[in-house]
Formats: sequence, structure tokens, C-alpha cells
Amino acid sequence: MKFTDGFWLMRDGVSASYATEVRDVREGEGRFTAYAAVQRVRERGDTLNSPLLTVECFSPAEGVIGVRTTHHAGKAAHGPEFALDTAGSTGHVTREGTVTELVSGPLTLRLDTAAPWGPQFLDAEGRCLTAVERRGTAFATTADGRHHMVGQLALGVGEVIYGLGERFTPYVKNGQSVDIWQADGGTSSEQAYKNIPFHLSSRGYGVFVNHPGKVSYEIGSEAVGQVQFSVEDQTLEYYVIAGPTPKDVLRRYTALTGRPALPPAWSFGLWLTTSFCTPYDEETVTSFVDGMAERDLPLSVFHFDCFWMREHQWTDFRWDPEVFPDPEGMLRRLRERGLKVSVWINPYIAQKSALFEEARTAGHLVRRPNGDIWQWDLWQPGMALVDFTDPAAREWYADKLRLLLDQGVDCFKTDFGERVPTDVVWHDGSDPERMHNYYTHLYNSTVFALLEKERGAGEAVLFARSATAGGQRFPVHWGGDCFASLGAMAESLRGGLSLSLSGFGFWSHDIGGFEGTPDPAVFKRWLAFGLLSSHSRLHGNVSYRVPWAFGEEAVEVAGRFTRLKHRLMPYLYGAATEAHRTGVPVMRPMLLEFPDDPACHTLDRQYMLGPDLLVAPVFTEGGEVEFYVPEGTWTHLLTGERVQGPGWRRETHGFDSLPLYVRPGALLPLGADEERPDGDWLDGLTLLATPGPAYGTSAAYDTYDTEVTVPDLAGRHAAVFRASRHGDGIKVLALGSRRPFRVRTVDGRASADGVGEVFLPDVLANRTTG
Repeated sequence: MKFTDGFWLMRDGVSASYATEVRDVREGEGRFTAYAAVQRVRERGDTLNSPLLTVECFSPAEGVIGVRTTHHAGKAAHGPEFALDTAGSTGHVTREGTVTELVSGPLTLRLDTAAPWGPQFLDAEGRCLTAVERRGTAFATTADGRHHMVGQLALGVGEVIYGLGERFTPYVKNGQSVDIWQADGGTSSEQAYKNIPFHLSSRGYGVFVNHPGKVSYEIGSEAVGQVQFSVEDQTLEYYVIAGPTPKDVLRRYTALTGRPALPPAWSFGLWLTTSFCTPYDEETVTSFVDGMAERDLPLSVFHFDCFWMREHQWTDFRWDPEVFPDPEGMLRRLRERGLKVSVWINPYIAQKSALFEEARTAGHLVRRPNGDIWQWDLWQPGMALVDFTDPAAREWYADKLRLLLDQGVDCFKTDFGERVPTDVVWHDGSDPERMHNYYTHLYNSTVFALLEKERGAGEAVLFARSATAGGQRFPVHWGGDCFASLGAMAESLRGGLSLSLSGFGFWSHDIGGFEGTPDPAVFKRWLAFGLLSSHSRLHGNVSYRVPWAFGEEAVEVAGRFTRLKHRLMPYLYGAATEAHRTGVPVMRPMLLEFPDDPACHTLDRQYMLGPDLLVAPVFTEGGEVEFYVPEGTWTHLLTGERVQGPGWRRETHGFDSLPLYVRPGALLPLGADEERPDGDWLDGLTLLATPGPAYGTSAAYDTYDTEVTVPDLAGRHAAVFRASRHGDGIKVLALGSRRPFRVRTVDGRASADGVGEVFLPDVLANRTTG
């Protein structure tokens, strides 16, 4: 929200009061509170008839400093609040003369009471990361009496801002106005399904605004040198999170808000759905599964979208008997074919559903202030909303899902959760404005907790559309309703990269696009991208997404990349385990792996899949693609071709290929099983060695020292391999396994089999030195 009219004036009806000078500082244990006047106090009379802002500074966790600014402290707190892990605070306060400092790990907040109001955030070297400048702490009132708390943090020259959730607008957020407000707006607008009040800076810090309701951002837009955030409240609380690297910021942020659960290995395989509005029954489903098998296309999960239930009755959790007369038998038959089953759900109860009266009688539906049940006809006629703030309603909803699990369902697609009204009363007294965004968190956590209880912690997985901060704990999330076009494919990737820089470790999208029917070229290009994402699903709206509907070449492309993904599972699950343990996502913007390369700061048409694979999806029908290669000798995984970075490349690829390059100095594990994602990854394991330095070694390409861990299906360390430069070759040691393995270079120039140790002579022949 903008409050000013240019640099000099305020907008009509807006008045603002800015922290101007410190009048007092009081120390506490590991914290301090500053009292800031909003005008210069030259005499005692200036202390009258004027606000005083209370600014509390504290450390909720190591490397994190919180700032809570309050105008009037008497406002009742109705919740909800984000669940944060604040048990690890290590802050301490020092005072020297007029300077007060709060230090937490590598981050320092510095306040000089002799100077005009202007706290600074310093890194471990004493350099200023960002600062609160003259308009950086304020409250503003509008003509209609609304009260807003406002914060600003300075932008440095060349500083780039990312994140704020899954946003399909430009990847770099500088110059944008962003409202953190859940909306069902597709992927082609400024609205977003997943709104996260957290942004990441290219300077190596992050900022989390601890407010679950609407947060309005102006990122170098209202004031071009500031990131501004405001809330309609009496208090504004934000946390500055230290780096120094973007990965370090994400580690600290997800330690605070929650790390993602580790999805089961089978979920990384290919998902196929009925699509949405297409006609289908068990015969249709069987024909799809048979068609995949006949064409030798591996399939892991079959998903039933909305119309598995009867029309006008979503949600009643009952199979439509006209098209699925024997759901238990059908699910058993699918299981016997080695498939997992997903079904679509949403948090709404249509009036025609038998559950409507049951929920109304039990008091499980959200009500208006006058006691009426909130209803409307958008989406489903007369639908109401389950009140997940009521523990009894959550248990009631989970019990309905439990019946489906007993029938043989394995997981749920938790659709919707964005269109949540604010003219209602919640069971627990929550503030409706704060609950609008937070509702999806209660919805997804209810379903995920049920899956963990009934299927086990390692088997729980969702396919969720909406989320807020902390929602990363309940993977997987997908990008929502995109069009079937190359442009929509690119905007989907922008959204995924933005989400990954907002703390989410796993992300997917509808291969081929949801709205409309893709041209065969679009579908084939999207297949390669989709099967090189953390999770992969074929899904559409009014048309099926079975590969043979788009020609025989589409079948070949689907098979090629599905089998490639299966072979990559020892590597991908290692990256998944890292996301689970550290919060570093599987699909990584180039910035995360190469923060010191300025060319990587704005790249939004390519990404790193895990630490070692560069992926550049092709967004043209003819196969032309332009992408950037960082420093070093990179090797194409599919062809063995070597290219030298840093620099931009232009290539042309057929539908069965795309730029897929292995990082210099990598040791890439490949499994032997092409048919399923959850096999024995150590059986027939191959380690692909690429020339170049391991991360953190010298720039000369005659060094090699790297380690790779191959996890088991639970994400534990099953085997550890270490490669090091040794004379004229590479020596690979199996540190944690005595299973046979093969080592070869990506271009196949040298290979050897071993158990405990393998030596590859001349593997770095014809290398380019630094």
C-alpha cells in the first residue's frame, strides 16, 4: 500500500508519524526496548500530545533479530499466530556510550541514540546489510480511520529482492507492489495461491514479517531505495535473518518456520490424472493404466480429480456409484499393479452434500456474526466452509478422510483454501483478516497429520495448491491453474523459483498446462521440464494428458525422461533429504548455488536441480534456447559434450533433449532401475565423475575433492562415496558401503568397477586449467 504522493507529499486523507529520535533505551536479558518520539523533543512541552513508538529488539534464534514496533499496545490479540521455533536465541546486548548493540551470531543490530532514528543491521564483518532510514519506522492513518504500521529497510545499489511466495510476476521483485493475500487467480496475474511474507536479498540476508494477515509490500516502488511493508494493525513485527549466503538465510528461516517433511520416494515418480472436467469411469482409468503399460511408460501414482464424487456434492467423500460402483475393488486392482492412488478434496461442503446437515448440526461450519452459516454459490451451490479452528471440526473432517484411506487411497490433493471470507466469526475467536491467509495452514496440516498417523511419517504426502509461511512442512505444492502454452510454462517456472526462495523445498506443476489443450510441441517441451522437477504430474482441465494423445514422439519423450528421472533418484532423494534437513530446496535458482556470480542474480529460465545439475527448459517450439553457464567445464548429461563457462550459450534441441549439464567436480550417483523411483538405489549404482574443482577448492581444474551420499528410502545415509584427485586420475572410495559400484566419466571416456576403491586414470585428460 502506498501512503505518499511522490517524495514530498502524502496521499489525500493520509497522515503519517515517523520515529524521529530515541528518548530512552531499556535493557533486558538478551534484548532491549527503544522508545522513539515522532518529533524532535527540544523542551518538555514537546513530550505532550504526541505519540511515542515502542520498539522492542530481540533475538528469537541464532542469527535472527526481531524488531517489534507498537503504537497502542492495548489492542486485544485474537490470533492466529505463526508457529515459530524460538527456543534457540543467543542474543546479547552491549552498550558503549550512546551506542546499543544486540548481537546474535553473525548479525548485529546497532542503535546510536545520539543520532537521528536509524537502526542498522551489520554482518559478521561489521558491514551494513541494511538499515532503517528516516521514514523506516512509522504508523499511518487513512481518511476512513484505518491504522497501518509501516516499516522500511534500505536497498543497496544493485541489491535484488526475491521471494514473497509463489509469484508469477517477474522473478526479481524490485519495482513491484505485492499484497500478501491468498487468491485463486491462476498463474497469469499478480495474485498468488501461496503468499509468504518473507523476502530474500542478494546481499545475503532475509526478512520475515511475522503477521499472518495481509502484508502490503512496496519493493523499490513507492520509495525506490526502500523495501516497505505495512500491516493494518497497531503492531508490526519483522525478523532480519543473517546469511552470509542465500542458503544460510533459508536454513535459518526454515529452522524458524519449519522444515519440509521428507516425501516418500514413490511420490517422485510420474503421476497421471483423470483430468478435471473430462468424462471418466473405471473403464477409462483402466484404459489409461493399460495404455501406459503397453507403451512401456513407467507410472507411479494415479490421481482421481473432482468428479470421483457426485456433482453438486463436493465435498461428501463418497465415490459416484454410477461411474465407480466398486471403489474398493478398483483401488485394490490399481494397488496390485504397483500404483499409489491420490484423490482430490477441498475444504468446502456443498449444501446438497449429506455432510452439510451433519456439519451444521455439530457446529463445524464457519458462521456469520449473526449466527447464520456462511454460504455462497461460487464453485459449489450453497457451499459452506469447514471451521478448522475448531479441534472437533478438524477431527470430524479427518475421520471422513480416514474412511478413504481404509478403502485404499494413499494421499490427497488438497485443492483450494484461498477464497476465505472475512465477514465471519471463527470458533476460536480468530481475527478474520488474519485467518484469511492462515486458513490453508490449518487445512493442510489437518490432512497431513492424518496421513502421518495412518500411513507413517515417511509415507505422508499432499498435492497442495495454497500455503502460507510454515506451509513448507506439508509437501508437495503445485503451481495451480496454468494455461497450455509455452508462455505459461515459463511463468510457472518463475513461480516455482520464487516459492523455492520462500522456504519451500518441493514443487510441481501441471505438465502440458491445465487450461485448454496444448499443442503437441508444447506438451513435449513441458514433459522434459516436468520430469526434471522435484515432482511430476500429467494433468489438464477439459482434455486428457495421456502422452499418446499428443503423438508417438510424445510417448517416446515421456518414456525417456521418466526413466532418466528414475535413474537420477539416488541423487534426487539426496537433494530431498537435504531439503528436509536444512530447508535448501530441490529445485534451486542459480543464485543459491552461485551467489557470487552476478550473472546468476536475475536468471529465471533455468535452475539447478539439486547441487549438481543445471536445467534450462526449452520455451520455443523449434528448440532454440539461451542460457547461462557459470565458471568451469560443464558436461552435458545426455551427450557428454563439454562446454566452458562462464558465458551465455545458444543451443537448439530436439524434443528428446534440453540443456542438462553436470557441474564441474561433481560425483553424480545414478541408479540402475529405470522402471520405478523407489527401488534399491545401491543395486547397480554408477557414479558419474566430472572434471573440475569441487566446491570451495582452488579455481585450477587439476583439483578434485568431493563427497556424495546415497540415501536409503527413509533418507538415512545408506552409502557415502568420496572422490579425490590422485596422480593422473581420480580415486573413489566407498566409505559407507561394500556394495559393488561403477565409476565412469559423464562422457564415458573411462570406467571401472569396484567395491571399496576405484581408480580412474586420465579422467581429466584434455582438461582446461584455470
